[in-house]
Amino acid sequence: MKKLADLLQLGDPRLYETCAPVLPAERPLVAGWVADLHHVMQEIRGRYHFGRAIAAPQLGIMKRLIYLNIDRPVVFINPELSGLSTELFELWDDCMSFPNLLVKVRRHTHLTINYLDENWQPQTWHMTGDLSELLQHEHDHLNGVLCTMRAIDDKSFKWRP
Repeated sequence: MKKLADLLQLGDPRLYETCAPVLPAERPLVAGWVADLHHVMQEIRGRYHFGRAIAAPQLGIMKRLIYLNIDRPVVFINPELSGLSTELFELWDDCMSFPNLLVKVRRHTHLTINYLDENWQPQTWHMTGDLSELLQHEHDHLNGVLCTMRAIDDKSFKWRP
């Protein structure tokens, strides 16, 4: 079982790598990866009082997998974003890999995400607002992009109060 100490921190070169798709042959591994993601996210919530989703590469699992748990757990295997709105909004983004740093970024107000669920069934979800922002953040992790790389300008950083 992975622990909070296994969470990759800002500067770890693996956070800047593009992840490989989860292959059908790896399907039996998904439940274990999801359990690790859930466990570490619970530890983050306990220590830092935030955390709605986590991407597999944050634990060194270099696969296209996202775990979301707001009111129920949702597993996104090989997610793809489409229908990104032209309208953007600004927010202070946070990240489990640098929990005390906030970064001002711009995100699309809505999008569509296509993915496989934990039963390997194709799913489509149209998202708006904070869910859209959240999935953009997590999807960026799968492509080796951190919110620090999306900062609006050189003054878009602050410490969490």
